[in-house]
Amino acid sequence: MKIKELCQWLETIAPLAYQEPYDNSGLLCGDAAQELTGALICLDSTEEVIEEAIRMKCNLVIAHHPIIFSGLKKLTGRTYIERTVIKAIRNDIAIYAIHTNLDNVLSGVNARICQVLGLKNTRILSPKKQLLRKLVTFVPAGNAPALREALFAVGAGQIGEYDRCSANTEVIGTFRASASANPAIGKRGEEHHEKETRVEVIFPAPIELRLLTALRHTHPYEEPAFDIYALENEYKEIGSGMLGELETPLSETEFLLRAKQTLKTGCIRHTRLLGKQVRKVAVCGGSGSFLLGDAIASGADVFLTSDYKYHQFFDADGKIVIGDVGHFESEQFTKELLFDVIREKFTTFAIHLSVTNTNPVNYL
Repeated sequence: MKIKELCQWLETIAPLAYQEPYDNSGLLCGDAAQELTGALICLDSTEEVIEEAIRMKCNLVIAHHPIIFSGLKKLTGRTYIERTVIKAIRNDIAIYAIHTNLDNVLSGVNARICQVLGLKNTRILSPKKQLLRKLVTFVPAGNAPALREALFAVGAGQIGEYDRCSANTEVIGTFRASASANPAIGKRGEEHHEKETRVEVIFPAPIELRLLTALRHTHPYEEPAFDIYALENEYKEIGSGMLGELETPLSETEFLLRAKQTLKTGCIRHTRLLGKQVRKVAVCGGSGSFLLGDAIASGADVFLTSDYKYHQFFDADGKIVIGDVGHFESEQFTKELLFDVIREKFTTFAIHLSVTNTNPVNYL
């Protein structure tokens, strides 16, 4: 098995198209055509993690955070980033990052936090827009069922809890084939009128190439006509943060203490308690202050995230309790998430969880 095969599969569960514009997910260094000897999963790819990969005979490190984030202009070993990349290259170890694209999928980082906290009825807190497309095509009426099946098979027609969704309208299509054409219907040089079905399906942007391949393979026409429209609709399955509910409401103190224990954090910095029962909880792994407005609008009683600055705590404004649990602590379960999904899919190579503690923050 090649390194690129695992990387390509990871991009089916968390497509690179779903990462934030500032991010740098994907294969950061290494030869994707190498045979995969083993994979080491970590939160941060540091020098110590690369050394661990060498000991474990793993030639692929899968990290949540990209070690190369804002670009490298030199590789002199001056910084820990440069030293890490140099050590990986010298030892033929590839580094792959799966960051905000894994944050933004429905079964990703935030879903695992909700699971650990025991939250139910979860949904994306801030769904993304401009990730959905609509395909409109025209096909002879008798070929419409086969074409719909082909489009559904590659992932089109999914709307929330419903699949195989399409709109179909009977129309009359006209065309005239040139002398060099090879028409499936009609004759060269003669205008042809055909009873057609206008088929419309919604699909997520990352599958567009597969969708068009299925369309061209299944459509009987030599030159199928189609349009693709970008939609402003929210994509409920992709987005930032997550909202969930406690099965049994707790007091704010009880919930924060439970979260502290569950997330194994040295402390939770929080805003003033409001004396309410905690039923709805919003979460965001990593730096989530940009989601405060969404958390308040959702009716959440508590918003758990990290990297809050002093003045940002004032933004709670008595409307919600903000709990800063620490960046590492909010994302620590990402390793187990990746381990579980990879182990379930592949059994042909060794996969290991890094035992190196990469949390740069310590508590007394």
